[in-house]
Amino acid sequence: MSIEPPQAHPSASATPGPSSPAAPGRRSRQAVPWLRFRRGCALFWLLAAWSLSQSASAAPSPLLTPAALLAQLPQVRVIDIREGDASVSPYAAGHIPGAVSAPYSSWRGAADNPGQLRSVADYTALVRSLGLNAQTPVVLVADGSDPSDFGAPARVYWTLKWLGLQHLAILNGGMTAWTRAGLPVTRQAVRAQPSDFTPRLDTAILASRTQVAQDLRGSRPVLLLDARPRPFYLGQVKAPAAAQPGTLPGAVDFDNARWFPGGSGALPGQAELERIAQSMPHAAGTEPTVSFCNTGHWAATNWFVLSELLHQPDVKLYPGSMVDWSRADEPMANVPSRAQQLWAQLQQTWAAH
Repeated sequence: MSIEPPQAHPSASATPGPSSPAAPGRRSRQAVPWLRFRRGCALFWLLAAWSLSQSASAAPSPLLTPAALLAQLPQVRVIDIREGDASVSPYAAGHIPGAVSAPYSSWRGAADNPGQLRSVADYTALVRSLGLNAQTPVVLVADGSDPSDFGAPARVYWTLKWLGLQHLAILNGGMTAWTRAGLPVTRQAVRAQPSDFTPRLDTAILASRTQVAQDLRGSRPVLLLDARPRPFYLGQVKAPAAAQPGTLPGAVDFDNARWFPGGSGALPGQAELERIAQSMPHAAGTEPTVSFCNTGHWAATNWFVLSELLHQPDVKLYPGSMVDWSRADEPMANVPSRAQQLWAQLQQTWAAH
């Protein structure tokens, strides 16, 4: 961009002498530094805009189709979080080229309380081992077999964002969608070069038990959104690790599976998500929202859709959810009587046989 210096007023008729402030030589010497300054400012803002555009283009969208991910390889780091067993490893059987393996269980708490967050030191070591830093574009890949499976990449996405990573995405439909599209798969394992990642915790997306208890006692309206199937919300069934069935006082239920009208493991398009959101209770998005379930798995799907895709403000995830809450002997709603709980346990036992 070229910016011209100010011109002499056309009505000036006198020819100034060399000693006059309006002399051409003096005017030229005064204008040059100002011109350079303005050109420098213009160049600075152009470079800043270019840098921002480059950063934006490097960051993947929060939800990628298989074709979109293929177009970005190998500029993004693919993290395969599929879980296997001692004899079968989905990653070893075939994965996206360049992907590194970090099974879902490595992001979760202990078996008796899987929703509990690990220590920041544990997460830092895991993130470093995957070669990630705050600016690394990361795409998470799960199995993608059904709606419940989506909670795994959504929970890992939330965990990484909480730790301070800024460019995150989920492969919509996971490996199921990738293989159905006939895209390349390899068995060649990848070991990442460790990073020096330092976490910068984003506490704005975390709801702790203490914070939820304060919300219940306070006057500020908060939408407590139960992401579990309705029988859990009604207290008819409970997670094995929970102390008792029921839900948070004042909570409303919105089963996370409602985001998947076809029953597949892939989310529908933006317009359909917006339509589904219109059926949410209490005009979600008009007040702070805390998403919870049994262990922060299903709740992560509700958090991801509301926060990352529908861009609703002030949406938090309660990682420990009802297992953590019920074990702390906090007040609960929809808790059946002791006799009703024993009867429900007998019915579950008979159904298992």
